[in-house]
Amino acid sequence: MKRFINYWQDPIFSMMFWTDIVRSRTHALIVSAFLAAIATILQAAGGFLPGVGFFISPFATLPIVVAVCVSILGGFFAYIVAIGLLLMLQPAELFIFPFTTGLLGLVMGLSFKILKRRLPVVLLSGMSLFAGISFVALVLQFPLFGPSSPVHPMVWSAILVFSIVYSFIWMEISRFFVRRIISALKSLEA
Repeated sequence: MKRFINYWQDPIFSMMFWTDIVRSRTHALIVSAFLAAIATILQAAGGFLPGVGFFISPFATLPIVVAVCVSILGGFFAYIVAIGLLLMLQPAELFIFPFTTGLLGLVMGLSFKILKRRLPVVLLSGMSLFAGISFVALVLQFPLFGPSSPVHPMVWSAILVFSIVYSFIWMEISRFFVRRIISALKSLEA
């Protein structure tokens, strides 16, 4: 039981991990722009490659998480640039990326840097994903569940649980890749 509690309370990354990721603003800008382009390509795959692309597009979360971990301002830049690129390449994805995939990456990256512990990262990321899905379904009235179908409260509960579990999975995937990518960026600078 102690091991389970420690898993959720221990820091995701050590404090020394975040020091000196990028030394110049130019380097951070280039990395952020590159990651925005990758996020755009991955998200647009759903429209360009029907079928297979829908399995690729959720991976657009990862470049945004990495961009925020490299630089918070660069992460916001990557998020906005990816939205702009999607507007030009695949406008249909603008219902999905800003409110789900991209928002999850933005909040998760911020949570990694600010909250630093697994439980708050998963809960905050899951809540933001749920809020994004709710916004798309209720405010924008995008038919997520089929045309004109009323949604039962149990469905919303299931979406909330799914959002938290999905965020947990993405936290572990992101932690794995962020550790390797940032280590590679640090070694390039040396």
